[in-house]
Amino acid sequence: MKGLIKAGRDLLGITQAELCDMAGVPLITLRRIEGKPDHAGLVSQETVERIKAALEKAGIQFLEKGSAAGGSGVALRKGAAGDGGGR
Repeated sequence: MKGLIKAGRDLLGITQAELCDMAGVPLITLRRIEGKPDHAGLVSQETVERIKAALEKAGIQFLEKGSAAGGSGVALRKGAAGDGGGR
């Protein structure tokens, strides 16, 4: 989820601090999520969901495998460089 959160934030063009204000979470929490390979145990799932909800409210659409976007957007194809499956 960390990569998706950062990607959503980047698409909106907002800083970590701005997203934290939107989600009502401390900045250190978002830094843990975006910076740690596995933030399990450091950040609750409830907090991750609050951040995700703030991004969705701002227009970000998170897609599950096999789903399609409800509008224009970008996605990384399976097996493409950068998704871990093309190496």
